[in-house]
Amino acid sequence: MSTGVRSTWETWASSIAPLACTSIREPCPDPAAAATRLAQAQLADQYMVYEAEADVWHFAAGSAVSVTADATAITARSAGRTWTSRTDRKPLTAFATALSALHDDGDEARHFYGWAAFELAHLLHAEPTTAGDQPLLHAMIPSIEVTLTGDRTVVRAVDEEWARKVADLLAESPRGRTAHDEPTPESTEGVIAAGTAAYGRAVSRTVADIHAGLLEKAVVSRKVPLSAEPRPDFPATYLAGRRANTPARSYLLDLGGYRAAGFSPETVLEVGEDGRLSTQPLAGTRARGADPVENERRRVELLTDPKEIHEHAVSVRLAWEEMETVCRPGSVAVEEFMAVRPRGSVQHLASRVTGRLRPETGPWDAFASLFPAITATGVSKRAALQALARHEEGARGLYGGAVFRGSTGGALDAALVLRTLIGAGDDVWLRAGAGVTSQSSPEREIEETYEKLRSVAPYLRFAED
Repeated sequence: MSTGVRSTWETWASSIAPLACTSIREPCPDPAAAATRLAQAQLADQYMVYEAEADVWHFAAGSAVSVTADATAITARSAGRTWTSRTDRKPLTAFATALSALHDDGDEARHFYGWAAFELAHLLHAEPTTAGDQPLLHAMIPSIEVTLTGDRTVVRAVDEEWARKVADLLAESPRGRTAHDEPTPESTEGVIAAGTAAYGRAVSRTVADIHAGLLEKAVVSRKVPLSAEPRPDFPATYLAGRRANTPARSYLLDLGGYRAAGFSPETVLEVGEDGRLSTQPLAGTRARGADPVENERRRVELLTDPKEIHEHAVSVRLAWEEMETVCRPGSVAVEEFMAVRPRGSVQHLASRVTGRLRPETGPWDAFASLFPAITATGVSKRAALQALARHEEGARGLYGGAVFRGSTGGALDAALVLRTLIGAGDDVWLRAGAGVTSQSSPEREIEETYEKLRSVAPYLRFAED
């Protein structure tokens, strides 16, 4: 890192106000509702709710401090000032360098919240010209952060005014349920049927590529646009969907130009401050409904289906190979292999691969190796990205990318963006994909996208005019 670049980001970081006010309150009986209520209060023009593991919920908001990178430039903002630098088509490196300048808040690590767009993958693994000119990475350093656990609520703020606003909101009695338009089962099925014919043709073309030896697997997706009216209510959709889903992570955000309410089935990576690295590939899918007997039949079918087992095994193999590039020799292990995990309207084959980062590598090195998740791209990653560029219509944007929470202590927790309502500008959409292998049929992959979309579409809620 050059002295000039280091100086730029140190100047930026030194202008960021610390979270100097800390208070501990009683636990909230319903942390999902409490976090959603904080989001609805519009305390700032950027916010994120992030549900981590072990029933820990985080709410963060701020307006003044952020860092955004695209293929050619990175821009940081704080205290009304702007800092800009070139990325030389290495936006992740520049982004990590900027964030590394952040300081701890006394004895406490400072946290940041953000997202990575799927198109970053083209710069990391495939064709740089395919990355486009839109932002690829964005992070907010919050002015207020609330952590909700089963035994307490911790509020950290830049000043007493921010802390008081949040304390007042948390002290409010939960409001009664606000009426929202809810989709009927018939309208839900109509929404998620959009684009299936074109998707079937994309699957067929991908299968042909696989038979031609161009790649082993690709996760081909389709976009489901939603009409502008009635207008989707992201917080209400998040709360309704979270009640019905069993995600690995969930998130609600209005951040860096994207709005999202999602129920991620897996993490791209989890890095602890002790250097432990974990990733959780899920591949292989069957529907999951209200009938436990039928769910068990499908679970057994999933565990014995050659196509699903093959799809899962190649994903685990590639995860292992990617982990080895950043982990200490001999530390990579498969701690769990081909368990079945319920994830809302579907159940997946799931494995967990772990390792220990080498001393000279950090969380963003691991992110560079593992992003995007294998289960959102394919095998090999480069060939799959090239196939997706040929067969999918338009950029994915946030879908298939990551939403993350990290710290100055070296922790990084990144959720894969699937099963998510996404908005940008006036456009709002859903998206779903399926892993295409040599044994795939368009009919089955279309059915799989239906199964996945049912994790979100029935829980859409719409704002009243």
